[in-house]
Amino acid sequence: MQAARGASLNSSDPETIPRTGTPGQPRLWTTFLLVASALYALDVTTKIIAVERLSGQGTVEVFGKWFGLHLTRNPGAAFSTGTSYTLLLSMLSIAAVVVVLHFSRKIGSRWWAFGLGALLAGILGNLTDRIFRDPSPFRGHVIDFLQLPNWPIFNVADICINVAAGVIILQAVRGIAVDGTRHGRTSE
Repeated sequence: MQAARGASLNSSDPETIPRTGTPGQPRLWTTFLLVASALYALDVTTKIIAVERLSGQGTVEVFGKWFGLHLTRNPGAAFSTGTSYTLLLSMLSIAAVVVVLHFSRKIGSRWWAFGLGALLAGILGNLTDRIFRDPSPFRGHVIDFLQLPNWPIFNVADICINVAAGVIILQAVRGIAVDGTRHGRTSE
């Protein structure tokens, strides 16, 4: 049986979630919140441990020169750019949180729920540092501690943001909108 021109009521895609006709299904929004909460907690916890255990340590090699831990406090954005614009970066992060929460109300896909949840966790993780860490509120330095060779030191929040970007790009390439529709029909 078909719902509309060529669109099957029963998709063979195992990721397809039957839509109820209302945006942002509660189950998907719960997934979004669980992903965001778990990844945010992981980021905050690892930063607390990093500050406690890595202060004054220099680089701690974990896998030789391939991966190490080195505590830094970054006042800027990625690659330590914009170090004198910490307040502006904080305000942009707050705006980004609002945008992600707005889009989260429309989630109709598991992958979008995961991607937006990871994005929110990453934004909130670094924003928390900017708000609560020295030198002052909204000008705080982000805790970075994961080190790869020939790459800037980063943290779990940065990983979340990059994974989220990958998922969002993948969904865009696949033509799947936040609400789960693909090219005008219900998809994932």
